[in-house]
Amino acid sequence: MNRLQAGDKAPLFTLLDQNGREVSLATLLKDQQVLVYFYPKALTPGCTVQAENLRDQKDALAQLNTIAVGISPDAVKKLKNFEDKKELNFPLLSDEDHAIADAFGVWGPKKFMGKEYDGIHRISFLIGQDGLVKHVFDKFKTKDHHQVVIDFLSA
Repeated sequence: MNRLQAGDKAPLFTLLDQNGREVSLATLLKDQQVLVYFYPKALTPGCTVQAENLRDQKDALAQLNTIAVGISPDAVKKLKNFEDKKELNFPLLSDEDHAIADAFGVWGPKKFMGKEYDGIHRISFLIGQDGLVKHVFDKFKTKDHHQVVIDFLSA
């Protein structure tokens, strides 16, 4: 894994959201900075807590000129189910071939319960309107991810 760092140019991407519509980073960056957060799997406990907290803080993020966008290897249909069940209010993007996760350097070896496999590492990137990575969030718990981001944006 060769993860992007602060100051790097973010890879521009276009992916399908939970409604099957194309969402592009370039379009989102016209109006605000973007918190691109990668998560392993929709509707799992940790991913749900993280998403619900970002949902609940959407207005606080907007006041800080930021929109959250979640990316996982889940199919569009599963993302729609996630949105509906948890009443999410931001884009969830499908990266089934993990090409964007690869481009950001967050796809790689993981270990869970003694089993090794490749998957998405839970890392978030704050992308400025200039397209550059402003900050990488890699030290947080799913339950406080939103607060770590808001604290950084407020500083």
